[in-house]
Amino acid sequence: MALEIIGTIVGLIYLWLEYRASIYLWAASIVMPAIYLFVYYDAGLYADFGINIYYLFAAIYGWAVWKYGNTTHEQQELPITHIPLRNGLKALAVFVVAFIAIAWILINHTDSDVPWCDAFTTALSIIGMWMLARKYLEQWWTWMAVDVVCVGLYIYKELYFTAALYALYAVVAVFGWINWKKIIKSYG
Repeated sequence: MALEIIGTIVGLIYLWLEYRASIYLWAASIVMPAIYLFVYYDAGLYADFGINIYYLFAAIYGWAVWKYGNTTHEQQELPITHIPLRNGLKALAVFVVAFIAIAWILINHTDSDVPWCDAFTTALSIIGMWMLARKYLEQWWTWMAVDVVCVGLYIYKELYFTAALYALYAVVAVFGWINWKKIIKSYG
């Protein structure tokens, strides 16, 4: 439970930094999954455990893209943009394949009692993290869906601090979307 509380605190810091579109969210995005690897494994949420390995690598990628990914202005961070339709369609395809593959693995190779729900949040989180790394506004919609489903999943698994964190994530995702939308409009 102590690790879950520490992970929740780091998650709150991460959330505040993401809302502000601060590049420092990626530092918290390295620490938080390292903690949650242990929490999720202990709870039997194997797909969530696995996604946190991905999150560690995605955090490094995200930090680099935010810092150096703006090819139009060498000195500025990557701007917030809308996801291009072709990238959205590719992301949807990756989600469907990942969802089915993860569910199959969980059903056939683990003792998970929530394989479909765990697979759904994991597959959608893969897409959400990539969208966040590319600084697409629509990443907030992905996180809203993940967060709402996770609240129920974590209550079921008796991870109450984590469920509360994800309930807060869901609320902040709405405000984050509004804030990032304002930032896009400020670009002119």
